[in-house]
Amino acid sequence: MSSFDHTTYLSPFTWRYGTEEMRSVWSVEHQRRIWRRIWIALARAQQTVGLVSEEQVADLVEHKDRVDLERAAEIEKSIRHDVMSEVKAYAEQCTVGGGVIHLGATSMDVQDNADAVRLGEALDIVIRKVEALLSRLCEQIEAEADVTTMGFTHLQPAEPTTIGYRLAQYGQDFMEDLLALRDLRGRLIGKGFKGATGTSASYHQLLEGLPIDTIEMERLVMEELGIKPAQVATQTVPRKQEFQLVSTLASLGQTVYKFAFDLRLLQSPVIGEWAEPFGKSQVGSSAMPFKRNPIDAENIDSLARLLAALPRVAWDNAAHSLLERTLDDSANRRTMMPESFLITDELLRKAHKLIDGLRINRNASAQLMDTYGPFAASERLLMEAAKRGGDRQQLHEVLREHALTAWASMQAGQGNPLIDGLAADETMLSLMSEGEIRASMKSDDYVGDAPQRARGLVKQIRSLIGGE
Repeated sequence: MSSFDHTTYLSPFTWRYGTEEMRSVWSVEHQRRIWRRIWIALARAQQTVGLVSEEQVADLVEHKDRVDLERAAEIEKSIRHDVMSEVKAYAEQCTVGGGVIHLGATSMDVQDNADAVRLGEALDIVIRKVEALLSRLCEQIEAEADVTTMGFTHLQPAEPTTIGYRLAQYGQDFMEDLLALRDLRGRLIGKGFKGATGTSASYHQLLEGLPIDTIEMERLVMEELGIKPAQVATQTVPRKQEFQLVSTLASLGQTVYKFAFDLRLLQSPVIGEWAEPFGKSQVGSSAMPFKRNPIDAENIDSLARLLAALPRVAWDNAAHSLLERTLDDSANRRTMMPESFLITDELLRKAHKLIDGLRINRNASAQLMDTYGPFAASERLLMEAAKRGGDRQQLHEVLREHALTAWASMQAGQGNPLIDGLAADETMLSLMSEGEIRASMKSDDYVGDAPQRARGLVKQIRSLIGGE
């Protein structure tokens, strides 16, 4: 068996990205243990009709944990078939039961069902981590639900929102991702045991004249494995399932990507409102010691960009699984499926870190409101003046002209004359007093029902994840 260290190329997912828990699910040793579980389950089902003896099953069970990757690799060098190399390595260990391993099966009866088991395990990890992330995000939403800040559209200051309501946008997307993941988990299927072209011909031959049929045998095996079989299949389980799964992971990646990208924008000193956690000894730049770069957010966006590209590969695998199957999906699935989950695993790990340690500079929020709040309040003034009988179109033009004048004044470093200008405008004064105009230009509380909606989303999320 080959050994690997940093003197040769290693995938960054071997050591840098993802967690040991997720790496373990996609390890070769875990895969081979599942294969052996499948062969035992198949032998048990065949034992019920006398095709396999109790002693043979017991022998398989006794040696199920003695996975010998070195021996299997040695055999594979000669026969160039990974499943049969494991069959032979297992059979060498089982002097009583070795001869019944893989009876009636084709390789994909083993591989695709094992992959379904692993997909279920990996989905369980992802679902659990999304739930934990949502729980922490709910706390942040509640804490910031009433804190006013400037909202931006087209990356331009627009109208006020609250920090909690902004966070709730991510919460809503994560909630949708969680629902999709749970749905996929509930519908996850394996190939079942249907042989070389999905017709179950080999099993039908074995079971001819015996008390159970192929469908009952399949049910017995799949129940022991804890997965549902496809109703119909070719040599493989329908590859559409993997396309849907990778697409759902990519959708989750898009949610994390947007949160991280927004954080990067808000961490820019020009705004300076949010920041990711920064360690006491952390170095921001090798050349510029003052830098506090958002490295985790940037890392998230880099990995999520790769994840977004993987559904295309899964699409091709499904579309090009011609007739009863081709083998041109095999090599890419060895990397696409594990890396889809390992990327997702890393995205969730870092996203939880950012949400948990999110630094919010409320002074920066207040400064944004002081600078741009009067412009945002112009809509409030427009609504109030229109309610008092003003012509909406005429009022809009008055406000637009004053706003442009004020903006030019600010760019020239001369302060913001917007409130004073509107308080002296004859059109506005014909509808409201100067005091009323000035009062309407207050924007700190001009956030509508944002706090209420943010807290309402928290209730929805907690109902979904079983929180308080």
